[in-house]
Amino acid sequence: MAKKESKNENKVKKHFFKDFKAELKKVIWPTPKQLVNNTVAVITIVLITAVIVFALDVVFDLMNKYGISNLQSIVDERFNSEEETNNTESRDNTDNTDTENTENQENNGEAVEDNTTETNSEGNTTGEETETPANNETSVE
Repeated sequence: MAKKESKNENKVKKHFFKDFKAELKKVIWPTPKQLVNNTVAVITIVLITAVIVFALDVVFDLMNKYGISNLQSIVDERFNSEEETNNTESRDNTDNTDTENTENQENNGEAVEDNTTETNSEGNTTGEETETPANNETSVE
């Protein structure tokens, strides 16, 4: 059986190569002049495409370097100036709040002083101690 299979394979291989050779004879091969013209056309198109891509690369690089970077710096300057303005306003508000807190503390101190009790020479208190409310209301003795 091995001999029959190898004979069949040899026939198939010979048949394949005969068909291959017959197909190559049917091909219309270009003349040397056509081959040179087509080669020159392909190389020219590749070079033109390379020049276009290079030019676009340079243009976009310059736009990025001078256009977008400058635009970004302008945006950063405006953002920073707005941020500084907001910081200044918040500092002013903080200063105002600190001033109000100081005034409130001074008022609370006066209220506490008013609510203290006096002691006589014997150590007895003459008045009742009252707690000072946190909302700056005066208490009744």
